[in-house]
Amino acid sequence: MTTTTASTSTAAARPTLWARAFASIYDPILWLGERRGQRARRRDLIGQARGLTVEIGAGTGLNLTHYPASVAELVLAEPDAGMRRHLERRAQDATRPASVIGASAEELPFADASVDTVVSTLVLCTVDEPRVALREIARVLAPDGQLLFIEHVRASSQLRARWQDRLEAPWRAFASGCRCNRPTLTLMAEGGFELDVSEAAWRGMPSIVKPLAYGRASIPG
Repeated sequence: MTTTTASTSTAAARPTLWARAFASIYDPILWLGERRGQRARRRDLIGQARGLTVEIGAGTGLNLTHYPASVAELVLAEPDAGMRRHLERRAQDATRPASVIGASAEELPFADASVDTVVSTLVLCTVDEPRVALREIARVLAPDGQLLFIEHVRASSQLRARWQDRLEAPWRAFASGCRCNRPTLTLMAEGGFELDVSEAAWRGMPSIVKPLAYGRASIPG
C-alpha cells in the first residue's frame, strides 16, 4: 500500500521536545485503558464507517485495524509531526490502503459535502479551536454523512468537574494540549449536530479523563 503525506501551515510548526516525547509514549500511556474497554469501543464505533472516511487527529493510528470493508477510501489527518511519524509507520504495515496528510481539524482540505464519514477519537479535547473544527466537519460532510466520535468530556459530577478545572493546566501541559474539562457535547449541539450518544467510564485512566461520550452525530437535513 502507499501512504502519502501533505503538510499544512499548522502541521509545519516545529514540535517541541516534549511533544516529540509524548508521541513516543502515547501508546503505552493508553495501553491499560485500551485493554479495559477502549479498544472494543473503537472497534464497535469504527465498524460503522463507510464511503470516503476522514479520521481527524489520527494520532499513532490506534484505529487503523478497525476500519471495515465498507470504507471506500481512508484518509488519516494528523497535524502533529511527531504523531504523524508513528502514524505513517503503522499505516505502511496495515493491510488496507490509507493516505496520511498533515491537516488539522480546523482546516480540512476537502470539498464541501464530499465526505461520508468523519472519525474523531480523543481529538476534540485537544484542538485549539473546537468550534472551528466542528464547522469544518459539518462543511465537508455529505448530506447523509456521519461523525463517529469517542471523546472524554466535562464531568456531570460537580465535584469531578471542579477537579478537572483545577488540574486543566498541568494536564494540558502533560498531555500535549488536551483539555480535560472541555464540554464537547455542548459544543457539538451548539454547532448544529444531532447526537446519538452513549456514556461510559474510561477505565484504567486518571479520574479527570474518565467521563466518556461516544456515538454518532449528523447534520439534520
